[in-house]
Amino acid sequence: MGRDERFPVWEAALGAGVAAAFAAGLVGVYLSMPDSDYSFLKLPRNLEELQILTGHLENYTSDYTLQVLVGYCAVYIFMQTFMIPGTIFMSLLAGALFGQLQGLALVVFAATAGASSCYFLSKMIGKPLVFSLWPDKLNFFQKQVAKRREKLLNYMLFLRVTPTLPNTFINLASPIVDVPYHIFLLATLIGLIPAAYVTVRAGIALGELSSLSDLYDTQSIALLFLIGVVSVTPALLGKDEAQEKPSEIAVGAS
Repeated sequence: MGRDERFPVWEAALGAGVAAAFAAGLVGVYLSMPDSDYSFLKLPRNLEELQILTGHLENYTSDYTLQVLVGYCAVYIFMQTFMIPGTIFMSLLAGALFGQLQGLALVVFAATAGASSCYFLSKMIGKPLVFSLWPDKLNFFQKQVAKRREKLLNYMLFLRVTPTLPNTFINLASPIVDVPYHIFLLATLIGLIPAAYVTVRAGIALGELSSLSDLYDTQSIALLFLIGVVSVTPALLGKDEAQEKPSEIAVGAS
């Protein structure tokens, strides 16, 4: 294995340091809470576990709002940073605990912060991992980014709104294919709002959900698709204009 294909010690230490910082924050939240049985605190893996967690946390949210907020953000950002599945349950939890507007703001903030953390961590240590896990997908993404450089924000918005590429892959691969951070940040901040709105709204009526498939009805899917088409249209129009200009020049020269 070549030097570029393995993780140097300092990079592994950096990843461990980031994880330790999140752990320290969670320990601080735990120590500031009253003495009680917190055995219910675990990452939910299904709707039943989420409903149990929500029932317990509702008792603390009004009296220990700051601690719950900090703990929620720390867990969500940690999950996004280290590609831990289950953030959809965290989004539902935000709706159940904080309502539509506050829950939406919380999810968009935490998701954007986590994606940004993943972006910078990948920029420093993620290249071998992305090349080994998604070589074909990375090649496709790199070509698309190169073709759409002038309208890159629209393309990144399209990716965030639609399921064309997984969000985890976008977070990890964007710095590797030279997507500028300000483009990545804006596309993430804006592009995650529609899906977050749908999920947070569903969290308000958490008790009525029987499966995750209930989250996205035909209307919601159609809306997300429409937003994706609108976001990418300027990029497609710009590409057509760029192709027409050489033809016009050739005609003029003849």
